[in-house]
Amino acid sequence: MIPDISIVILCYKARERIRAFVDKTIKLIGSSIPSWEIILVGNYVENTDDITPEIVKDIASKNQNIKAVTRVKEGMMGWDARTGLEKATGKYICLIDGDEQMPPEDIIKVYKKITDKNLDLVMTYRCIRHDGVIRKIVSNGYNLLFNLLFPGANVRDVNSKPKIFKKEAYDKMRLTSDDWFLDAEMVIQAKRLKFKIGEVSTEFYKCTHRRSFVKFDAILEFIMNLLKARFKRIS
Repeated sequence: MIPDISIVILCYKARERIRAFVDKTIKLIGSSIPSWEIILVGNYVENTDDITPEIVKDIASKNQNIKAVTRVKEGMMGWDARTGLEKATGKYICLIDGDEQMPPEDIIKVYKKITDKNLDLVMTYRCIRHDGVIRKIVSNGYNLLFNLLFPGANVRDVNSKPKIFKKEAYDKMRLTSDDWFLDAEMVIQAKRLKFKIGEVSTEFYKCTHRRSFVKFDAILEFIMNLLKARFKRIS
């Protein structure tokens, strides 16, 4: 049977903390969505002490509705996400980070909107943030630049998750990003394909157990990729 939703959770370096996130997600969707599958992406850097791959495989071994993806990393967030998304079989596909900054309750909010309104893509926008002034400034600047370069997009927070697609809508996209640009690539392609897009507000929490994976060079990477995507569109 095809599940109603496939939830792809990015677990990079989450270690034991991912267990609680998965348990909470299951409790939430179990009472709201008839059938589901979860894909835990525990890709890892070779020759490191990251135990996340073993943990996500253990979680999956105890629940037939959960799959584990544990590959040696060949890219950053975008590559990880694509290795999980390609395993999704549900009528709707959800992508969310498992670092507890984006609450799993949002999955239900986004799923309800995409099904009630018959949309192709629904995503969150972070109206309340607890992740520090610098991150807020960087995020606001990036979203401003994105909407200046792609004025038809009209999204408030391009990098926010969860994002949920209809499966047939997702299958029309040709995602190639291996890095942090994947979120923007999704929105750019969704607008070019004339997807019906919706947004719901969310509260974004501070990650208290590790530093952000988004470094200064990633910000430069964001900007360069936006400019390349805009130039490609014009040409």
